[in-house]
Amino acid sequence: MTQKWKKSTKAVRSGYKPEVGDPQVLPLVQSTTYNYDDPERLADIFDLKEEGHIYSRISNPTVAAFAEKINDLEGGAAALATSSGQAATTIALLNICQQGQHILAAANLYGGTYTLLSSTLKKYGIEVTFVDPESSVEEIINKARPETRLVFAETISNPSLNVLDFEKFSNVAKEIDVPLIIDNTFPTPILCNPLEHGADIVLHSATKYIDGHARAVGGVIVDGGSFNWDNGKYPELTEPDPTYNGVRYVERFGDEAYIIKARANLLRDLGATLSPFNAFLLNLGSETLELRMERHSSNTQELAEFLEEHQKVNWVNYPGLKSSDKYHLTEKYLPDGASGILTFGVKGGIESAKKLLTSFDLTSLVIHVGDARTSILHPATTTHKQLGPEELKESGVSEDMLRVSVGIENIEDIIEDFDQALAKI
Repeated sequence: MTQKWKKSTKAVRSGYKPEVGDPQVLPLVQSTTYNYDDPERLADIFDLKEEGHIYSRISNPTVAAFAEKINDLEGGAAALATSSGQAATTIALLNICQQGQHILAAANLYGGTYTLLSSTLKKYGIEVTFVDPESSVEEIINKARPETRLVFAETISNPSLNVLDFEKFSNVAKEIDVPLIIDNTFPTPILCNPLEHGADIVLHSATKYIDGHARAVGGVIVDGGSFNWDNGKYPELTEPDPTYNGVRYVERFGDEAYIIKARANLLRDLGATLSPFNAFLLNLGSETLELRMERHSSNTQELAEFLEEHQKVNWVNYPGLKSSDKYHLTEKYLPDGASGILTFGVKGGIESAKKLLTSFDLTSLVIHVGDARTSILHPATTTHKQLGPEELKESGVSEDMLRVSVGIENIEDIIEDFDQALAKI
């Protein structure tokens, strides 16, 4: 039934399905464990022969309902909720990549993801090659190796705001027969469904727009269920797992194999569990996701157009601007809005930027995006501070860049705040 619903309806109603006499809204199940009266059934759940909750580090009814909603919105086969977006990325990669193997990734990633790939995973013997997203299919494929296990990119990169050429990256992944994993945090499932454009697995930092109110941290992994894991490259999914009595995930679970393995192995062992309370808050935030994404996108479009004409602004980057070199990709992949993030540079460079950051009345200086409240920060000295000059350049971060997360306040108030702040520099 839910497949027939529009996204706005799914955002409110999918995931949790109350039975007769149940609470109308998703309840908060704040319990670590669950009661059973049949030892055989409990044993079968431990052996993955039957579904059921046994311990909230592995699964919980509130967390499961939230994950199912995001899965429904993305059009996936199965989903796993995690303690953060960073945990979602880590689990998604480690689920199919181990020591001696290799990842191809777009270079213009969020700073935390870039460091995870370039530094932390390297310590565990996983190599990463970063590619210029402007490179041709052939140039990117030439950087693949026999041990390459996935291609990774963001729908809208953070903070360079490059709109991914899905067709190009999907062709790369198909040519080397590996899954395309996409971080879809900025557009959310409301503005873009990567599975429809050739992606195989979709990630979210639910901390951002899905929550929408800066109250809860969480992440989600959605598997489209269409990638052929039985191609000789992923024995962890096709060969017996000795930690679960020799279960073969693909053979037993079909299009849910990737997610069940991620839960049964990595969530079990690493413990990057989303708390039931945070899942409750994230689900609550998701109910207004479509309404908020419409407002975030329209407000950001208007602010970008205002800044583009301002005499104290050197440049503005927003995929929704017709002047953007990615506008053709925005029209193709983001026809309903380009989300709520823009970047710009002020005349006078870094000193003017610092002055501007202290001149706002409404706009907040916080290390966050996707909040209902408008905020601003300087990426080169905050979210991307750990990167060197060359890495900053690859990530699309310039010294004068200011990143704005445009909220859902009245746009006239937002523009007035930027106008008065710019007048002070």
